[in-house]
Amino acid sequence: MLPIDAAAHSSRWRRRHPVDKAVLGLGLTVLAISLPPWPGAALVLVTALTVLLGPAGVPGRKLWRAYRVPLGFCVTGAVTLLVQVGGPEGFVSYADDGAVRAGELLLRTSAASLGVLLFAFTTPMSDLLPRLVKAGVPAAVVDVALVTYRMSFLLLDSMRRVREAQAARLGHTTRAASWRSLGGLGATAFVRAFDRASRLQAGLAGRGYDGTLRVLVPEARVSVRFTVASCALLLTLVALTLVLEGPLS
Repeated sequence: MLPIDAAAHSSRWRRRHPVDKAVLGLGLTVLAISLPPWPGAALVLVTALTVLLGPAGVPGRKLWRAYRVPLGFCVTGAVTLLVQVGGPEGFVSYADDGAVRAGELLLRTSAASLGVLLFAFTTPMSDLLPRLVKAGVPAAVVDVALVTYRMSFLLLDSMRRVREAQAARLGHTTRAASWRSLGGLGATAFVRAFDRASRLQAGLAGRGYDGTLRVLVPEARVSVRFTVASCALLLTLVALTLVLEGPLS
């Protein structure tokens, strides 16, 4: 199981309905994109970080391990705005307003990423996907997503076991041995993926599969109090942005 999925299963908000957490997490993401970068996106970033480490109870180390990957993409995208191609100063030169635009982009993307992580760290995919059918998503699409989600963990577990077996047989002692082990790992994963898929198909056919996967979903109700509090928090961020936008700019 991936660390972020394991954290979602042990989250304090695991038993809350996904709609509750979507209103808060995805609402913060929308505000990060739509509000002015300063101070709007900065307020969203601080709020999302506070909720993640506070009420949501996400460990700081796990949050950083998951956040550093999208943050790296955010920084990479912002750095490109520091330079411009072409112009009188040469083929590549420093952009006049590059630092401002890079900072704005970094604030927006990093805050939006935290909003998405808030939803991901508190909502397991096994709780979300089956409920998408009631939201109007075709059942076939949800079934494919469920099978892919399950198969991905089985494939990762198989790859981990093969890699441990290769390491126990000194398969990573030299660079040449590492490349051979990597090729063997890819071939084994490819064969096992098709084998598991065929066994899954045979198992479903033997159990009378009629085109719909029926799974048990934990019972949960949309909390009106939680949703209202989330909307109030979002409106407060909008109001603070409008109030502080003038003096800070």
